[in-house]
Amino acid sequence: MSRQIAGRLATAALTCLLWPGALHAATLEVQAPDRTLLSVEVAEGEEWCLKWHHSVTGGRVADCFVNTGGHMVLEKSYLHDFAAGLGEVQGRGTLVPAEGRGYWITGIDERIAGDTLVLRVGRRSVGHHLTIGGADHRLSEQAAGERVTLRLRP
Repeated sequence: MSRQIAGRLATAALTCLLWPGALHAATLEVQAPDRTLLSVEVAEGEEWCLKWHHSVTGGRVADCFVNTGGHMVLEKSYLHDFAAGLGEVQGRGTLVPAEGRGYWITGIDERIAGDTLVLRVGRRSVGHHLTIGGADHRLSEQAAGERVTLRLRP
């Protein structure tokens, strides 16, 4: 377990002891125009990642979010290289080499406006998928070419 996750768990446990109503479980919903693709409870401090293959380079990319106080917060991003405009933005996180190849930008801590992210799901070769709680939800197989909305609800 990473120190960051262990720290969040310790903070959550202490907060619960000091103020039992402080933890913010929420529901992550993924909605297509005519149906719900996913609805899953997300505990305070729990992470989920949206992963795909970059449409130009084909390399892996990921954006990882966390439930912070009932809000969707972009915590970190994985990028396979600096191609096609990918890279670090000064003052927005810290660049860290990833194991094997690529790099992570960690500590972004950017709240997503309205706790909502709109996504045009790519074709199967793009492979948009969402990982949360050990489960992998393959969005490109369910909604390729469709506009979907990821929303964290209290």
